[in-house]
Amino acid sequence: MNNKISLIHSENLAQTDYAYASRVPSGMDLLYLAGACPLNKDGEILNLNDYELQAKTCVGNLVEALKECGASLNDVVYTRVLVASQNRSDLVIAWETIRNEFGDHDVPSTLSGVTVLGYKNQLVEIESVAAIEAPLE
Repeated sequence: MNNKISLIHSENLAQTDYAYASRVPSGMDLLYLAGACPLNKDGEILNLNDYELQAKTCVGNLVEALKECGASLNDVVYTRVLVASQNRSDLVIAWETIRNEFGDHDVPSTLSGVTVLGYKNQLVEIESVAAIEAPLE
């Protein structure tokens, strides 16, 4: 059985820097990750007012959470990027930073501007779903 996720692009829709869908083969475990926040190990938000650095911190924390599950960014099948701003340029900065961190793995994603996020001074959060090969029973 080929337990590789597939990222699906469309020839009939606008060309984007993300896949339109992902397919997870049967026999894989889905991982639903809590929103990756820009918290350091002490639970503090650093890089106040810096969307790029907070986005990089979010990806770093996502990578660590994925490692705990035996997964990597290449196992992510969906993300939702939340950015606390009404400025489209702030959303673009966060989006481009996160897309660069994912490299060629252009996972299907949603980008949303929100009024506020959970932690004081938090600007970015990444929700994600990943899929890994199920352990043999």
